[in-house]
Amino acid sequence: MISPKPCHEHVAAVNRQAACRYGQMLLNVNDTYIGRSLDLYGEFSEGEMELFRQIVQPGHTVLDIGANIGTHTLFFARQVGANGKVLAFEPQRVVFQTLCANMALNNILNAWCFPHAVGAEPGEIVVPILDFARPGNFGGLGLGQHHAGERVPVVTVDSLNLPKCNVIKIDVEGMEHAVLSGARRTLARFRPFLYVENDRRDRASELVGLLDELDYAMYWHRPPLFNPKNYRNNPQNVFGSTVSVNMFCAHRSVPIQVVGARMVEVPRRSAVGVT
Repeated sequence: MISPKPCHEHVAAVNRQAACRYGQMLLNVNDTYIGRSLDLYGEFSEGEMELFRQIVQPGHTVLDIGANIGTHTLFFARQVGANGKVLAFEPQRVVFQTLCANMALNNILNAWCFPHAVGAEPGEIVVPILDFARPGNFGGLGLGQHHAGERVPVVTVDSLNLPKCNVIKIDVEGMEHAVLSGARRTLARFRPFLYVENDRRDRASELVGLLDELDYAMYWHRPPLFNPKNYRNNPQNVFGSTVSVNMFCAHRSVPIQVVGARMVEVPRRSAVGVT
């Protein structure tokens, strides 16, 4: 009788479990930003968490769109507590599996994870299959221009028919405009705080223009990737001066005072369009 070979014999060991600031995290050792940061520092982009700590409250409903392996999802789930809810969306299958593993490792029961992309209209999108056994920025994959890969459902925020929505984090590598376009009814109804990545110069003006049309005030937030007071007390800065380029956005009807942040300049508009 022939004994079957172990199924892991030809599979590269890419994952490692580590104790991190908000719990146990499974990480890919080949990921050049999130995985590396968790491995070296036990945290990722703690400057963003410091902002979210001020606006995410117990009982809130938070959408984590572009959740990756769940660094923010785990923080949100702890922050909103047992009466809150986190909905996390990650379209890359292997990354999504790690997201689910991280929720399970930490006994998180108030997070719902979906292997979907979020966009302007329901449908499908092609997600390329990356080589996770080689070094890469697995959170930097832009979608919308690919023809080879796995077909993944696209949902809209409005199609979720949420009974409540307090905060939406959007980190979708250039698809931010599409996500917001598919969330118009939700934004008008609940006026949630938004945290939106805006690091694509060719798309920045269009994104800012849409948020202005939706009646949101925008403030730049550029937290450095390296935190000198990191969880592991590791003084080595492997990220140099690299920062995340994001916008904190509050609906203009919401009474909130933002101190020390620079407002995003809105493109001037004329009667016939943007000038």
